[in-house]
Amino acid sequence: MLAVATLWQREVIRFVRQRSRLVGALAQPVVFWLLLGGGLSASFQPAGAAAGMGYLEYFYPGVLALVLLFTAIFATISTVEDRRAGFLQGVLAAPVARTAIVLGQALGGATLAVVQGLLFLALAPLAGVPLDAARVVAVSGVMALLALALVNLGLFIAWRMESTQGFHAIMNLILMPIWFLSGAVFPLSGVPWALGWVMRINPLTYGMAALRRSLYAGNGAAVSALPGLGAALAVTAGFALIAFFAATAVARRATA
Repeated sequence: MLAVATLWQREVIRFVRQRSRLVGALAQPVVFWLLLGGGLSASFQPAGAAAGMGYLEYFYPGVLALVLLFTAIFATISTVEDRRAGFLQGVLAAPVARTAIVLGQALGGATLAVVQGLLFLALAPLAGVPLDAARVVAVSGVMALLALALVNLGLFIAWRMESTQGFHAIMNLILMPIWFLSGAVFPLSGVPWALGWVMRINPLTYGMAALRRSLYAGNGAAVSALPGLGAALAVTAGFALIAFFAATAVARRATA
């Protein structure tokens, strides 16, 4: 547990000292939300959305997930940088279980993702999404679970990479498509059959469903076409566990 806490603390301290990461992981999704959401709000009504819900409001939970996604990318790229700087080799040579190393990295990245997600959550009233204490607590729990899943997936990729260029290429190839096909940008209703099938097997689709159900609690029309909250949380938790064990298995094969 000391190793886990130390690695978690290192991720947090490094983030505090690199404030450009906060700007990159938070400002870019906000700009994306305002430009794309604002541009399409006058001409695009999401299929299956509740009556009166504009695209800017529909797109808001998707951008909240994008904040978590960008933070996962920025947090896990440090694994590649640590290998190049020699820090990772020192950690691997220490008498510390690889499970503890991955867990410390994952908790550190997930903590940063949830903090930045909460900052973006403060903009919810601007999107027409009312906030109360119960919703904030529910959304925070879903964000923590989803952040763990995304960070662990990023670690699974990062532990295999030797360069930051290769890491970015793989992350853009994998993470951005699963975000687009999660219901963040457009709903499952009305899409072609093949695309709908891909969206249904995408684990991030269920994380998005849990986010929407937490944000729109009490608004049955806004979540009627989504998977149930229990099923969505179960799939997201399974996604996080599988990604964690996969990252740990790759870390165990790494050499100092």
